[in-house]
Amino acid sequence: MDLQETTELSAAKIKVFSAEKNAYILVEKVSKPDEEWKKQLEQLSFEVTRQKGTERAFTGKYWDNHKDGIYSCICCGNDLFTSETKFESGTGWPSFFQPIAKENVRTNSDNELGYERTEVVCARCDAHLGHVFDDGPKPTGLRYCMNSVSLSFKPKSN
Repeated sequence: MDLQETTELSAAKIKVFSAEKNAYILVEKVSKPDEEWKKQLEQLSFEVTRQKGTERAFTGKYWDNHKDGIYSCICCGNDLFTSETKFESGTGWPSFFQPIAKENVRTNSDNELGYERTEVVCARCDAHLGHVFDDGPKPTGLRYCMNSVSLSFKPKSN
């Protein structure tokens, strides 16, 4: 990929939902070399978001978070989930039954462990967030099982 292609890729616009504006907005797609991500992120966040790693269960800062607010991508700030959709899955990772908007996340097939799972990535910067499973609560029946180190949390202001 040459410099012009890289510039065009990073200048691409996508539609996402903004919790702050309570509306859909157009934002630039974010693409950086690993060296830039390493400067921006803590080591475990880099390993999870950029190299498709995972944090150990029950060790992340948000698996037991019960505050009201918005969970965003640690890499680019894209809003991903609200506390209203968070639930106790018993897995040791923060779990949600739906994203803030379907446009804010993407899914990919993941066969890394020898069986098929569905990977969840940030639609804006392609950060690996976790996986989605079909054993969640109503109304969706989905469990978005996310890594705390791939998220930042903004508490709801009163």
